[in-house]
Amino acid sequence: MTDSFAQRSIAFPSTMVNIASRLTQSPQPFVLPGRYSWSDFQTLDSIIRQDSKLHITYLDGVIELMPLGEEHESISRMLGILIALYLVKENIDFTVVGSATRASEEKSVSFEPDESYYLGEKKEHPDLAIEVNITSGGPKKLEKYKRLEIQEVWMWSNKKITIFTLENERYSAITRSQLLPDLDIKRLESSTLLTSQREAINQFTTDQ
Repeated sequence: MTDSFAQRSIAFPSTMVNIASRLTQSPQPFVLPGRYSWSDFQTLDSIIRQDSKLHITYLDGVIELMPLGEEHESISRMLGILIALYLVKENIDFTVVGSATRASEEKSVSFEPDESYYLGEKKEHPDLAIEVNITSGGPKKLEKYKRLEIQEVWMWSNKKITIFTLENERYSAITRSQLLPDLDIKRLESSTLLTSQREAINQFTTDQ
């Protein structure tokens, strides 16, 4: 993109804010037309964040905006609570870094997981990331995580968790987490779906 694009974005920030505001009314992700330089992305990122609740992904010049609706946030927070309870019970050292932005200009990627964790010592990037997809999801969304070599990615889609582990520079779906092999994923799924968070915690922690 040319400098004129960045200049137009700066001159008319309300346009981008209005687009972002409209997107928050729909759970559907939106890919901006065209391709963008890293500088363009940073400009858009700073403008959109002024008045919106979106996750913004950049990968090889493509920008995707993901609205964070109430259902998305409820599932994400519940997963975060339950996983933290499990880690404490199992006496596993961890650091929660939530949806902190993971970015690398060199690798042409920037994104925000819904939840993320360092297990044991801190590293360049978290060991585990969780992405909640209310409307769509799947292996094609894994490329951004692969760029930063995040060991495990858990994808929530259609009320189920699919676990992907990174081996030989590729993600493979597995039935049991390699990082948390004793965690009952089925119990985690069913507990997360309960409408009462109190009941969800009680169900998940009983006889764990």
